[in-house]
Amino acid sequence: MNKVSQNNYNVEKIRKDFPIFEQEVYGKPLTFLDSAASSQKPRAVIDEVANCYGSEYANIHRGGYYLSQALTSKYEAARETVKNYIGAKSSKEIIFVRGATEAINLVAQTWGRQNLGSGDEIILSQMEHHSNIVPWQMLRDEKNITITVSPIDDKANFLLEDYARLLSEKTKLVAITHISNALGTITPIKEIIKLAHSVGALVLVDGCQSLPHMGIDVNELDADFYVFSGHKIYGPTGVGALYGKQALLEDMPPYQGGGDMIRSVTFEKTIYNELPHKFEAGTPNIVGGIGLAAAIDYVNTLGIENICDHEQVLLEYALEQIMEVKGMELRGRADKMAGMLSFTMEAAHPHDIGTILDQDGIAIRAGHHCAQPVMDFMDIPATARASFGLYNTTNDIDRLINGLHKVNRIFG
Repeated sequence: MNKVSQNNYNVEKIRKDFPIFEQEVYGKPLTFLDSAASSQKPRAVIDEVANCYGSEYANIHRGGYYLSQALTSKYEAARETVKNYIGAKSSKEIIFVRGATEAINLVAQTWGRQNLGSGDEIILSQMEHHSNIVPWQMLRDEKNITITVSPIDDKANFLLEDYARLLSEKTKLVAITHISNALGTITPIKEIIKLAHSVGALVLVDGCQSLPHMGIDVNELDADFYVFSGHKIYGPTGVGALYGKQALLEDMPPYQGGGDMIRSVTFEKTIYNELPHKFEAGTPNIVGGIGLAAAIDYVNTLGIENICDHEQVLLEYALEQIMEVKGMELRGRADKMAGMLSFTMEAAHPHDIGTILDQDGIAIRAGHHCAQPVMDFMDIPATARASFGLYNTTNDIDRLINGLHKVNRIFG
């Protein structure tokens, strides 16, 4: 019996909601262990997207006819769904973007340009994704600000006391991941935010890996900005959201110019639209936003707490099994981890591991995971990473472990 099926969480039934698991890869059942990169899509999302394009489509916010008005209402209802899911106070605080990368760039190029200057400091962690490093480096080079890196230990625990010592009156922003995409570390985000606020700094949270795996309440966290991508929470690609406290967003200048972010335009002057439309220039990813809402609705039907419990059981089971593999070294064994394993093996490079597993229908990620600084910290070029989603089973982990033994037989 599947271990995680005993607590009213019927994972085999859930898997039937995902059409992709009906197929085989190289004649083998698909074992998908790369949800940290991008999750698979349930039929509810696929059907919603198809229905919007097939039966409901029109451009929104501008048309006076039925289709336009109906889809406008549906799109704005999707914004409300996101607001409720993360605990925002107002839908004005939810800005639809292409994903977390655009959201971070938006904050850097608006709030950052407006509020940061020579001598000011941004603190990042050692574990950041490139998308939460490069925009701040671009701003650093333009505004002559300083970037300081908060350290981790050898097990990839975030060192809260070291972080606290870095904070000062020069610190204006802390931009930090909630869960490391490369190592699975869960950072003590509430304490991080509280300490930052004690010196007057704002905090931007990269929630890409946390939102699909745990309940989020941005008001309880007191986050100033919170960003995520829809494709990691079982929704479509090309859509995500930026949450920002309303007072901050009101004070920020527009990010891009064009339709929908304006109230009126003459050749002499433009009057900008109100929130959230001030930051949403041009025709948005209408169907993507609606598909994202469908994904959130799907997650809500299962219960995020149930999903979290399920994935933690998978993690515990995987940690037990993987250490039986010869030459295995886990990279990141933080005290609090999300459902992923990042590892290297003596016998083979991560890319070779991924190739051998792929031949057995097992999809993992191999590389630096867009987190090269943390690879440099561990003095390795890459890891193999197996990451879990709400549809994974202990059988998936068994197949992974058998595949890793096969790697040793081939290369050992």
